[in-house]
Amino acid sequence: MNPKLIPPQATIKRLSIYLRFLNSLGKDVKMVSSQELAQRLALNPAQVRKDLAYFGDFGKRGVGYSVKKLKEQINKILGLHKTRNVGIVGIGRLGMALACYPGFEKKNFKVCALFDKYPKVLSPKIGEATEITDVNLLPKVVKDKAIEILILTIPVEAIKEIHDMVMTSGVKAVLNFAPFKLLSSEDVHVHNVDLSTELEFLSYSLNLKDNPKADPSEEYYGIPTQLL
Repeated sequence: MNPKLIPPQATIKRLSIYLRFLNSLGKDVKMVSSQELAQRLALNPAQVRKDLAYFGDFGKRGVGYSVKKLKEQINKILGLHKTRNVGIVGIGRLGMALACYPGFEKKNFKVCALFDKYPKVLSPKIGEATEITDVNLLPKVVKDKAIEILILTIPVEAIKEIHDMVMTSGVKAVLNFAPFKLLSSEDVHVHNVDLSTELEFLSYSLNLKDNPKADPSEEYYGIPTQLL
């Protein structure tokens, strides 16, 4: 990738979409064109080519992209070629569901630690995951198990209590589902997921269908659902 050309976040998100599509193709499909990718994903072929061009020249004009090589390259770009150790903080219903989700390991995300403020009142094991550890031991476990990513599924009132502990624990990234926006630091990249906002966006999209004559906002109208 040309260091002078930093791809926008939207491009990185589309790489994941491209990868999911490529993984869905049968083994007999050896080549795919930007036109095919764009058509299946409701995008513009020029956008597909521009996205991939940030990271190198992967295809041949008039021929397309090798499905195998393109999957390998996108996996490498997204860092999915190596295992990332993950810890989940807050083993309520959402935390429990994520801990039991089998798709993480298929993408090389290994859930190797579960944390909660009240570990003794919860089930000692969840699916294939490890035992639940007291959240006060989080810094030690992060170091001992080389955890790079923490997923927060805690109530908003718990943020203040564990914020500093999480941000100074040694993790490199945080995926925050708590209804409170956390800021990234020099050492820790934070991605906030507000489920209420996502549902509000879907409600807006439904409202457009229910009211086709309504004046759509420029910010949201026409965004393919695959990019959400």
